[in-house]
Amino acid sequence: MRRFAIVGMLALAMLLIAGIAGASTPSTDVRLSNDNSGYVSAYTLAGKGPYTDPTLDECSISRGRQNEPSVAVDPRNTSVLLGSSNDYCGVYNRGVLAGAVGPIWLGYYRSTNSGESFTSSLVPGYPDDTSPYAALSQARTASAGDPVIAWDNHGRAFFGSESSDDPAGTPKTFGDVWVARFRNDLGPTGPSSRDGVEYYGTTVVARGSSAPNLLGKFNDKTAIEADRTGTACDGNVYFSWSRFTGNGGVGIYFARSTDHGATFSTPMKLSASIHDVQFPDISVTHNGHVYVTFRQFGDKQNPNAVMVVKSTNCGRTFAPPVLITPFDENDAQDVSAPEVMPQPQSQRDDPRFFGEPGREGASSTARDCGDFSDACASGFTFFRRDTQVRSTADQLDAAHEWIYIVYDGTKPGTEAPTGSTYHTTEPGLGGQAATFFLRYNGANGTHTAPTVIDNQASGHQVFPDISADGGVLHAIWWDSRFDPCYSVARPIGNCADRKTNATLAVFGARATTGGTDWSAGTELTDPNKRSNPNYEQFDDRQVPFAGDYLWVTSAGDFAFATWTDWRDTVQGTDPRETPEDEDAGTADVTQLRVTLTSQDKKGNTIKSWSGDRAPHAGGIDQNIYGDKTP
Repeated sequence: MRRFAIVGMLALAMLLIAGIAGASTPSTDVRLSNDNSGYVSAYTLAGKGPYTDPTLDECSISRGRQNEPSVAVDPRNTSVLLGSSNDYCGVYNRGVLAGAVGPIWLGYYRSTNSGESFTSSLVPGYPDDTSPYAALSQARTASAGDPVIAWDNHGRAFFGSESSDDPAGTPKTFGDVWVARFRNDLGPTGPSSRDGVEYYGTTVVARGSSAPNLLGKFNDKTAIEADRTGTACDGNVYFSWSRFTGNGGVGIYFARSTDHGATFSTPMKLSASIHDVQFPDISVTHNGHVYVTFRQFGDKQNPNAVMVVKSTNCGRTFAPPVLITPFDENDAQDVSAPEVMPQPQSQRDDPRFFGEPGREGASSTARDCGDFSDACASGFTFFRRDTQVRSTADQLDAAHEWIYIVYDGTKPGTEAPTGSTYHTTEPGLGGQAATFFLRYNGANGTHTAPTVIDNQASGHQVFPDISADGGVLHAIWWDSRFDPCYSVARPIGNCADRKTNATLAVFGARATTGGTDWSAGTELTDPNKRSNPNYEQFDDRQVPFAGDYLWVTSAGDFAFATWTDWRDTVQGTDPRETPEDEDAGTADVTQLRVTLTSQDKKGNTIKSWSGDRAPHAGGIDQNIYGDKTP
C-alpha cells in the first residue's frame, strides 16, 4: 500500500549506493500540522493567487487536534512528500463562544526538501471553501477523515477519505468515500518539484445511505494504491474500504479507476460471507497483480486472522478470500461505567464526527475510557486500539510476487490476569502487544512464519506500518518500552494508581533480504519528546483519541514516517472534576470553563458548565510529527 517505484538508471544507481552506505539516520522530528504559525490555501500553494477564509484563518492559530496521519513520497523525486491527517484545526472558525462547530477535514501537508519542513493546508472542498477549487469537488459532507495517499509515476497524487455529517446540521451520517486528485500543473513531463501541487477535483467513489446515527450504510476505514509497474495496469488507482451497515454487518469493498481517479468502477465486495472484517490494505506486485489484505475478527466459528484476496486482471475481479495466518488479538477493552457530571455542560466542545471515541452507541463494552460518560469500571484512562493488519509489495521486484505484512498481535506466552475489567485478549486477561512480520508468496500461496521484528521483554508495540521499494523494507510502530509502569495488566501509559505518563515513542527497523534480516529497532521520536497518548482531548475533553494508524513511506533506502504526537499538549485541570478522579490530573488538559446560570419554566435556577473558553491555550494541541527512518 502507498509504495513508490523509482524509475531510470540514475535512480537505480543511487539506490545501490545508498544500500552500500547503510540506512538513513533519523534526524530532528519535524511538525507537519503547523496550526501554530499558518495554513496556506491549496489554491495559493499552486500559484493561482491569494485566498483565505475563516477556516484557514482559524487553522493558522488554532493549536488544535490532528490524528490518523498519512504520508507519501513522490516516486519521481524524494524531495517531494505529501502528508495528511484528520485535521480539527478549523472547528472554532466561528469564534470560541460559538463553540466547536466548524469542519474536521483532510490536511494537505507539502514538503519540497525531503521532509525537513512542511507547509500546511487543507484538501479543497471543505464547507467554508469558496476558492475556485471548491467547484471541482463532489464532496457533499461537513467532515472528512481517514486520509490515505498514493502516487502514480506521472506526477499525480491521490488522497482517499471517508466523510460524514450533513452540512445542514441534521443527524444524517452520510458515510461517503471519495478520492481527491492532485497533479503537476505543468503536465506529466513538467519538473518533478511541481508534482502533486495542483488540485483538480474530488470524485465520490461510494455513497452511504445518509441515515441518521449510523443506522444505514456507512463506508469507513480506507485504503488506496496506484499501479506504477509500467505494465498494462500502469496508472490504475485502487481504493478499498470497510462498509458498515445498521444491522451490524461489515464487508470489505473495492473499486478501481482507469482514468487517473476521475471515475471509479461500481464497488464490489471482497470479503464474501465473512461477517466481521476491517482494516483493508492494498498491494500491487511487479506484474500488476492486486492484493487486498484485511483483518477477520474472531467469533465462535472463525479465528482472528490475516486474510487476503488476489486479482490477476488489474483489479477487475478477485478470487475468494484466503486465510494467511490466525493470531491472538490485542484489543484494548473495558466495561463502560458512566458517571454523572455534577452539573451539565451547556455547549459541546466537539463537532459530531463518526470515528470519534464516545460515539459507539449503547454497549457495556468500551474500547476507550476517560471521564463522565466515557468512564470505565477499571478507572483507567486509555485510547482505543485494535490489532491491525498492514501490507505492501515492492513494485520494482520483478523476481518475486511477495506481499509483506505486519500486525500487532499478542506475543504468545505473555498473557496474565489483569485483576480488573480491562483486558486485551479475553475478559480478565492481558498480553504484550508486539509487531509481527510475515512474507506471503502470492505466486504459490505459501508464507513465512510470523516473527516479531524487534522482540523486547518490556513494552507494547502497536499501530505498525510497512513500506517496500527497491529491495528495501521499512517498518514502524508505537512502542511503550520506556514506560516505568509497563504491565500486560494495564493500558499503555497507565500506572497501578491510575496515573498516566509521557513515555510512548515511535520505533522503526529496516531489512534488505525479504524480511529475514531486520535491524534492531531505532527510536524515531526525539528522546526528550516522548508522548502521553492518554490526554482527554475528545468527546468534550472526556476521553483520549489517537486515531487508528501511523504511516511510513519509502523510495529505496529513503523512508519517512509520521505519527500522532502530544509533545505540545498543555496539561491542566478539569474544573468539572470535583473531587479529582483516579488519574490525579495526569490525563487532564488545560481548559477554561465558567458556571452559567439560567432559569427553567418554574423559575428554578439551573447551573451548567460553559464550553471550553480557552481552546487555543494548548490543551488540545495534538499534532502530526514525522522523521526519516533508519
